[in-house]
Amino acid sequence: QVQFVESGGGLVQPGGSLRLSCSASGINFGDSAIVWYRQPPRKQREFVARISRDSGITKTFADSVKGRFAISRDNAKNTVYLQMDDLRPDDTAVYFCNVDINLVRSWGQGTQVTVEA
Repeated sequence: QVQFVESGGGLVQPGGSLRLSCSASGINFGDSAIVWYRQPPRKQREFVARISRDSGITKTFADSVKGRFAISRDNAKNTVYLQMDDLRPDDTAVYFCNVDINLVRSWGQGTQVTVEA
């Protein structure tokens, strides 16, 4: 059974930082590109960042987070990280990790990120 568990969210002031973690089981982790998504309040889920399979040499970001967020992976730990710096109020959302959207079977609980003064 495929399972994703997100952690590391919290309440932070504008300009602050958080590092989210995504652990996965039930998949061949090293062979999978991993994607971070987020769902802001009263909005649809949206793409945030993607890291390619294996060494993760290719990284893609939504325009809204470019230059502020970084993504990395540790295949030995079956974990992907999302480093979020210079956070803004409109980054407030529930953050999820998963595979590419066309391959998603189920979603984890996500982790709440709230950015406010």
